[in-house]
Amino acid sequence: MVTTIKQVGPNRYRESFGRYFEDFVVGDIYEHRPGRTITETENTWFTLLTMNTHPMHFDAEYAKHSEFGRCIIASPFTVALVVGMSVTDVSQKAIANLGWTDIKLTYPLFAGDTLTAESEVLSKRESKSRPNAGLCTVRSRGFNQDGKLVCEFERTILVAKRGFDVEEKAKY
Repeated sequence: MVTTIKQVGPNRYRESFGRYFEDFVVGDIYEHRPGRTITETENTWFTLLTMNTHPMHFDAEYAKHSEFGRCIIASPFTVALVVGMSVTDVSQKAIANLGWTDIKLTYPLFAGDTLTAESEVLSKRESKSRPNAGLCTVRSRGFNQDGKLVCEFERTILVAKRGFDVEEKAKY
Protein backbone atom coordinates (compact mmCIF):
# COMPACT_ATOMS: atom_id res chain seq x y z
CA MET A 1 0.00 0.00 0.00
CA VAL A 2 1.38 3.37 -0.94
CA THR A 3 0.85 5.81 1.91
CA THR A 4 1.92 9.42 1.90
CA ILE A 5 1.53 12.07 4.54
CA LYS A 6 0.63 15.57 3.39
CA GLN A 7 0.65 18.72 5.46
CA VAL A 8 -2.76 20.39 5.15
CA GLY A 9 -2.26 23.20 7.63
CA PRO A 10 -0.10 24.36 10.54
CA ASN A 11 0.60 21.29 12.71
CA ARG A 12 -2.00 19.32 10.71
CA TYR A 13 -1.35 16.27 8.48
CA ARG A 14 -3.44 13.86 6.45
CA GLU A 15 -2.69 10.35 5.20
CA SER A 16 -3.23 9.58 1.56
CA PHE A 17 -3.49 6.04 0.21
CA GLY A 18 -3.26 4.44 -3.18
CA ARG A 19 -1.28 4.51 -6.37
CA TYR A 20 -1.41 6.95 -9.23
CA PHE A 21 -1.22 5.60 -12.78
CA GLU A 22 2.51 6.33 -12.85
CA ASP A 23 3.10 4.09 -9.79
CA PHE A 24 1.83 0.87 -11.40
CA VAL A 25 4.49 -1.49 -12.77
CA VAL A 26 3.51 -4.46 -14.92
CA GLY A 27 4.51 -7.67 -13.14
CA ASP A 28 4.41 -6.20 -9.63
CA ILE A 29 2.32 -8.07 -7.04
CA TYR A 30 0.72 -6.17 -4.16
CA GLU A 31 -0.10 -8.22 -1.06
CA HIS A 32 -3.23 -6.85 0.61
CA ARG A 33 -3.15 -6.98 4.38
CA PRO A 34 -4.51 -7.33 6.96
CA GLY A 35 -6.45 -10.51 6.32
CA ARG A 36 -10.15 -10.79 7.11
CA THR A 37 -11.79 -13.53 9.18
CA ILE A 38 -15.35 -14.04 7.95
CA THR A 39 -18.19 -14.72 10.37
CA GLU A 40 -21.48 -16.56 9.91
CA THR A 41 -23.35 -13.38 10.81
CA GLU A 42 -21.65 -11.36 8.07
CA ASN A 43 -22.44 -14.05 5.53
CA THR A 44 -26.10 -14.08 6.60
CA TRP A 45 -26.28 -10.28 6.44
CA PHE A 46 -24.76 -10.30 2.97
CA THR A 47 -27.31 -12.85 1.73
CA LEU A 48 -30.13 -10.77 3.19
CA LEU A 49 -28.83 -7.49 1.74
CA THR A 50 -28.41 -8.98 -1.71
CA MET A 51 -31.58 -11.12 -1.62
CA ASN A 52 -29.54 -14.28 -2.21
CA THR A 53 -32.00 -16.99 -1.19
CA HIS A 54 -29.83 -20.07 -1.71
CA PRO A 55 -30.02 -22.06 1.55
CA MET A 56 -26.36 -23.16 1.30
CA HIS A 57 -25.49 -19.77 2.77
CA PHE A 58 -27.77 -19.64 5.82
CA ASP A 59 -29.62 -22.93 6.44
CA ALA A 60 -27.35 -25.23 8.48
CA GLU A 61 -29.75 -28.18 8.29
CA TYR A 62 -29.93 -27.95 4.50
CA ALA A 63 -26.16 -27.41 4.14
CA LYS A 64 -25.18 -30.36 6.34
CA HIS A 65 -26.59 -32.67 3.65
CA SER A 66 -24.43 -31.06 0.92
CA GLU A 67 -20.98 -32.16 -0.20
CA PHE A 68 -19.51 -29.49 2.12
CA GLY A 69 -21.45 -30.59 5.19
CA ARG A 70 -22.00 -27.01 6.32
CA CYS A 71 -22.91 -23.54 5.09
CA ILE A 72 -20.54 -21.88 2.65
CA ILE A 73 -19.77 -18.18 2.31
CA ALA A 74 -21.75 -16.58 -0.53
CA SER A 75 -19.42 -16.32 -3.53
CA PRO A 76 -20.33 -12.67 -4.33
CA PHE A 77 -19.30 -11.83 -0.74
CA THR A 78 -15.91 -13.46 -1.37
CA VAL A 79 -15.46 -11.40 -4.56
CA ALA A 80 -16.56 -8.21 -2.76
CA LEU A 81 -14.09 -8.81 0.08
CA VAL A 82 -11.17 -9.37 -2.30
CA VAL A 83 -12.09 -6.20 -4.20
CA GLY A 84 -12.39 -4.28 -0.93
CA MET A 85 -9.06 -5.58 0.36
CA SER A 86 -7.38 -4.40 -2.86
CA VAL A 87 -8.70 -0.82 -2.81
CA THR A 88 -5.88 0.89 -0.92
CA ASP A 89 -3.27 -0.74 -3.18
CA VAL A 90 -5.06 -0.79 -6.53
CA SER A 91 -8.04 1.54 -6.86
CA GLN A 92 -7.89 4.20 -4.14
CA LYS A 93 -7.04 6.75 -6.84
CA ALA A 94 -9.44 5.26 -9.41
CA ILE A 95 -11.82 7.39 -11.37
CA ALA A 96 -13.89 4.33 -12.29
CA ASN A 97 -13.95 0.56 -12.31
CA LEU A 98 -14.33 -0.42 -15.95
CA GLY A 99 -15.05 -4.10 -15.54
CA TRP A 100 -14.33 -7.47 -14.03
CA THR A 101 -13.64 -10.56 -16.13
CA ASP A 102 -12.74 -14.21 -15.69
CA ILE A 103 -14.13 -14.50 -12.16
CA LYS A 104 -13.27 -17.95 -10.82
CA LEU A 105 -14.34 -19.37 -7.47
CA THR A 106 -11.95 -22.26 -7.00
CA TYR A 107 -12.52 -23.39 -3.41
CA PRO A 108 -15.26 -22.65 -0.86
CA LEU A 109 -14.89 -20.34 2.11
CA PHE A 110 -16.55 -21.13 5.42
CA ALA A 111 -17.43 -19.07 8.48
CA GLY A 112 -14.26 -18.75 10.55
CA ASP A 113 -11.92 -18.81 7.53
CA THR A 114 -9.45 -15.96 7.12
CA LEU A 115 -9.15 -14.44 3.67
CA THR A 116 -6.01 -12.72 2.37
CA ALA A 117 -5.54 -11.28 -1.10
CA GLU A 118 -3.03 -10.08 -3.65
CA SER A 119 -3.16 -8.29 -6.99
CA GLU A 120 -0.74 -8.59 -9.89
CA VAL A 121 -0.43 -5.78 -12.43
CA LEU A 122 -1.07 -7.34 -15.85
CA SER A 123 -1.08 -4.26 -18.08
CA LYS A 124 -1.29 -0.50 -18.15
CA ARG A 125 -1.72 2.09 -20.86
CA GLU A 126 -2.50 5.75 -21.24
CA SER A 127 -6.16 6.58 -21.69
CA LYS A 128 -6.97 7.57 -25.27
CA SER A 129 -9.84 9.86 -24.22
CA ARG A 130 -8.61 11.23 -20.87
CA PRO A 131 -5.11 12.72 -20.74
CA ASN A 132 -5.39 12.90 -16.93
CA ALA A 133 -5.68 9.11 -16.49
CA GLY A 134 -4.60 5.66 -17.56
CA LEU A 135 -6.02 2.14 -17.61
CA CYS A 136 -4.59 -0.58 -15.41
CA THR A 137 -5.59 -4.24 -15.44
CA VAL A 138 -4.84 -6.41 -12.44
CA ARG A 139 -5.48 -10.03 -11.52
CA SER A 140 -6.64 -10.27 -7.92
CA ARG A 141 -6.52 -13.51 -5.99
CA GLY A 142 -7.99 -14.48 -2.62
CA PHE A 143 -6.58 -17.23 -0.41
CA ASN A 144 -7.83 -18.92 2.73
CA GLN A 145 -5.70 -19.34 5.87
CA ASP A 146 -4.19 -22.55 4.43
CA GLY A 147 -3.01 -20.78 1.28
CA LYS A 148 -5.69 -22.36 -0.94
CA LEU A 149 -6.78 -20.16 -3.83
CA VAL A 150 -10.49 -19.46 -3.30
CA CYS A 151 -11.16 -16.71 -5.84
CA GLU A 152 -9.50 -14.89 -8.71
CA PHE A 153 -10.55 -12.34 -11.30
CA GLU A 154 -9.23 -9.63 -13.56
CA ARG A 155 -10.27 -6.03 -13.09
CA THR A 156 -9.63 -2.98 -15.25
CA ILE A 157 -9.68 0.44 -13.65
CA LEU A 158 -9.31 4.00 -14.88
CA VAL A 159 -6.68 5.52 -12.59
CA ALA A 160 -5.85 9.19 -12.14
CA LYS A 161 -2.42 10.47 -12.98
CA ARG A 162 -0.51 12.37 -10.33
CA GLY A 163 -2.01 15.82 -9.90
CA PHE A 164 -5.46 14.88 -11.18
CA ASP A 165 -7.21 12.88 -8.44
CA VAL A 166 -10.29 14.02 -6.56
CA GLU A 167 -8.52 13.81 -3.20
CA GLU A 168 -6.14 16.58 -4.21
CA LYS A 169 -9.07 18.84 -5.10
CA ALA A 170 -11.41 18.00 -2.20
CA LYS A 171 -11.71 20.66 0.48
CA TYR A 172 -12.71 18.46 3.37
